[in-house]
Amino acid sequence: MESTGKAAVAEFVATFALIFIGAGAVIAVSLGLDLTGVALAHGLVLAIMVSITAHISGGQVNPAVTIGLWVAGKIPSQRAVILIGAQFLGAVAGALLLKYLVPTALYDAGGGGTPALAEGIATGKGIVIEATTTFLLVFAVFGTAVDPRGPFSKTAGLTIGLAIAFDIMAFGPYTGAAMNPARWFGPALVSGEWANWFVWIIGPIAGGIIAAVVYATAFLKDREPATP
Repeated sequence: MESTGKAAVAEFVATFALIFIGAGAVIAVSLGLDLTGVALAHGLVLAIMVSITAHISGGQVNPAVTIGLWVAGKIPSQRAVILIGAQFLGAVAGALLLKYLVPTALYDAGGGGTPALAEGIATGKGIVIEATTTFLLVFAVFGTAVDPRGPFSKTAGLTIGLAIAFDIMAFGPYTGAAMNPARWFGPALVSGEWANWFVWIIGPIAGGIIAAVVYATAFLKDREPATP
């Protein structure tokens, strides 16, 4: 892995891309883009960004992933804090550029691409949805990018991107399936859409921690996994 400074730059750029493309796709729904398009936009941009930055920062692009790695002892505390900060800054930068470029009417109609709860979805269920989808994502991260025995370790970016895509296809209509506090925070800060904010903080972090603990305890005990 590169120095923490270089890793932070990589995480900033990768998270910028995720929010710019992902939130941009959500806004484009009003122009006719469907759920599959939104899922593929998120999945493909993450797959590419993870592949590009994996050798620099571990291609985390998500505070929930970073926290999971930290809980499992795979990343030092100081590096984790700096990378999380870079992720949030990248998310805000991506959301700001998106707001600048997209016509105001379209931007407002799409809530700036900010994840939101669907009608009939209580906050408790929203948290469980975000926790479960993030569990699957972080489990995929550990199985492909952390565990050196993973047969698909060289294609971790594609595997992780596909995990994002299938989560959004199934649960995007209910919570946005953000699976990532930064994916929510950037657009929320710029658009001012703060409703039920804790859903996209508690859910992803809880899911990420549970996945990290389960994978590390069940499959990495007494082994030395690759450090992202």
